[in-house]
Amino acid sequence: MPKVKAEKKSRQHQEVKSQGIMFNTGIGQHILKNPLVVNGIIEKAALRPTDVVLEVGPGTGNMTVKLLEKAKKVVACELDTRLVAELQKRVQCTPMQTKLQILIGDVLKTELPFFDVCVANLPYQISSPFVFKLLLHRPFFRCAVLMFQREFAMRLVAKPGDKLYCRLSINTQLLARVDHLMKVGKNNFRPPPKVESSVVRIEPKNPPPPVNFQEWDGLVRIAFVRKNKTLSAAFKSAAVEQLLEKNYRIHCSVHNIEVPQDFSIAQKIEAVLQESKFSEKRARSMDIDDFMVLLHAFNSAGIHFS
Repeated sequence: MPKVKAEKKSRQHQEVKSQGIMFNTGIGQHILKNPLVVNGIIEKAALRPTDVVLEVGPGTGNMTVKLLEKAKKVVACELDTRLVAELQKRVQCTPMQTKLQILIGDVLKTELPFFDVCVANLPYQISSPFVFKLLLHRPFFRCAVLMFQREFAMRLVAKPGDKLYCRLSINTQLLARVDHLMKVGKNNFRPPPKVESSVVRIEPKNPPPPVNFQEWDGLVRIAFVRKNKTLSAAFKSAAVEQLLEKNYRIHCSVHNIEVPQDFSIAQKIEAVLQESKFSEKRARSMDIDDFMVLLHAFNSAGIHFS
């Protein structure tokens, strides 16, 4: 009778089995297992003994226990109740237990508490909304040290003229100082993700720039839809003209300004672009100061983006 071959189990499967948890990569569960990377991230966060730390995606607590040694308190936000149980088990009956608060749920839908520093190994699919949730959070925090997919991290730090420079780059850099700290290979995670990662440090600008962020984002969004087009071409879309005309008419009625019968929003937009010398410029090579000047020119002409 032929031998029945024993089913081969990968090392990763054995490891996970011994831990008793199958990680759900569908919701971005990739646990950081390399203690050198964990220590590097904590070092870059420059924690003080009085700090409250927000940790997003604590997983099984490899970083959490080290944060608890350094900080006054750690607020950990975790979606998976199995991992919450694992985390609680790790600190049970230790002096750390009283310093850990766990928020169970989706961090994007959770009202964030006060914190000084944020440390996160995020599910990569929520990177962008999470960055803006952080940057618009009040009161201000000191800094955030975050793990992202490599390409996303490079977009955050991209400068005008770079291939990856986009709306995300300029919006983040408007509100914060962003530094790329280190590259992290996929083998530092369990299970390994399909992409390489990077750690980024974000420091919010305090006080924030004197600009209405909704207005700013409205302008930047239009300019970056086709970042290689001239601004003159970017503003010629029917949808853009319709939106800006509606906003202009509201502005006029609020300020009791009469709109002439033969009014053309397209001509008004072109006039602003010509006068501010931006009609032939392209979003890919414009910096924050350029967009500030342009936004002021549009607003002064009564054209608003929100």
